[in-house]
Amino acid sequence: MSSTSNLQYQFKDYIKLVIPFILSTITTPLLGVVDTALVGHLPNPAFIAGIAIGTVIFNTIYWLFGFLRVSTTGFAAQALDNCLLLRSSLIRPLFIAIFLGLAFIIFQKLIFVASMHIIKPNQDVQHYADIYFSILIWGAPFVLINYVLVGWLMGISKIKAVLFLQVFINLLNILMAVIFVWWFHWDIKGVAFATLVAQICCTLVGIWFTCRYLPKSEQKVDLRSILSWQSLKGVILVNTNLMIRTICLLIVTNHFISIGSTFNTEVLAANAILFQVHYMMAYLFDGFANASSVFSGRAKGNKNIHLYNQTLRWSLQACIICPIILIAIWLTFDTTIIKLLTNQTNIITLSLQYQYWLIIFPIVASGGLIYYGVFSGISYTTSIRDSMLLALLVWFVAQYITVPIWGNQGLWLAYNLFSFGRSIFLIIWIKKSRAYI
Repeated sequence: MSSTSNLQYQFKDYIKLVIPFILSTITTPLLGVVDTALVGHLPNPAFIAGIAIGTVIFNTIYWLFGFLRVSTTGFAAQALDNCLLLRSSLIRPLFIAIFLGLAFIIFQKLIFVASMHIIKPNQDVQHYADIYFSILIWGAPFVLINYVLVGWLMGISKIKAVLFLQVFINLLNILMAVIFVWWFHWDIKGVAFATLVAQICCTLVGIWFTCRYLPKSEQKVDLRSILSWQSLKGVILVNTNLMIRTICLLIVTNHFISIGSTFNTEVLAANAILFQVHYMMAYLFDGFANASSVFSGRAKGNKNIHLYNQTLRWSLQACIICPIILIAIWLTFDTTIIKLLTNQTNIITLSLQYQYWLIIFPIVASGGLIYYGVFSGISYTTSIRDSMLLALLVWFVAQYITVPIWGNQGLWLAYNLFSFGRSIFLIIWIKKSRAYI
């Protein structure tokens, strides 16, 4: 592995990482968008709501353990010049991913029952959510393993491999879904089976890529040492902070859906449409965050404060550029995008009533979403944890005040205030973060 300590980077190098990262990460929410769009053109609105509930459950599961990708990217970027550390940065999270994936399968009934207790959908919606969930839960080990593989490949900047994996899973999912839903008329079962097949195939291809890029070393891998408590302790500490951050995010997301479901099925479906677009925006930011994570990780690995300061400046530029692009796209294609996701007139009308909240979201959320990547790259995760705990407090106060007054409009206002809190509270720690390089 060649040394990176003397390399000089420019903003164009940052953008060269951002673009393929965006193209790769944007395919993750596209899986949910494809599922929603397919059932959105079927006659029963409960199909959309059922998919929405199922998607929320899996977003909850996978976001909760999304740190496997994020932390692996940071650790791999820090270990670029050390073959043994680079192997360890892959093996440790893989062990955790396999363990967690099997646990999800074992406790699937408990997970679904608990989710229904929290969300409280009507019986018809719950029935379709159960069908979707009971099929797709078998993909949990593959999804989590793929998180690690993609995170590791991102950390060593094998962007073409990452891009191929993410585009592959999305195209395969679309193809399978069209065949299962429109040809075989399996409805929600077809959507779920299509996604499951895509997840399994993507993981197998990811394993092939990882074996190809794994650095060769004459030094034997000591699994007992790599997986010892002493070795895992630092990884677990970083991941615990990131998991707390994700728990806060998921509490807000599930609370949002739960409150929305108390209005009526049409509002729940409209919120599901807009939330899918919101996911697309968030994952676009994630492309910038991933690039920031790689460069800040390299800065830490080489103790290069100049590169870290550059990464902070590039991230600030991204906080300005990204919202402008997203707002321009949404203002131009808002109605078109909504109509792609459903052809039901009442749901389109409801979605358009609330769509302007998606103009505000990228402005207030950009700082929290992008600087999250900077701090995770240097493993400074206490700031990420604390900022989210404070933002969670903002959410509870805001929704308590706004929802009784403005209903669903108040719900979206509270969510944007929460997103603004994520940004403000995280930016506070920028100055202190330099001490971690």
